[in-house]
Amino acid sequence: MRHTEFWARLDHHLGRAYARTWAEQQVIGDLGHRTAVEALQAGVPPKEVWAAVWQTLELPKSER
Repeated sequence: MRHTEFWARLDHHLGRAYARTWAEQQVIGDLGHRTAVEALQAGVPPKEVWAAVWQTLELPKSER
């Protein structure tokens, strides 16, 4: 997964404006108690970040 796909998926589920805010503010334990943005900036692969976001948002399995 590329960063663009990660952001497209998050935009789809939360809306473009809210997705950015959520990714900057929501701390996720599975990402080492970092936000999605912090994890991506630290070099965590987007696929791993998405898996943590997917679980946090309790999205359907089809969206994994």
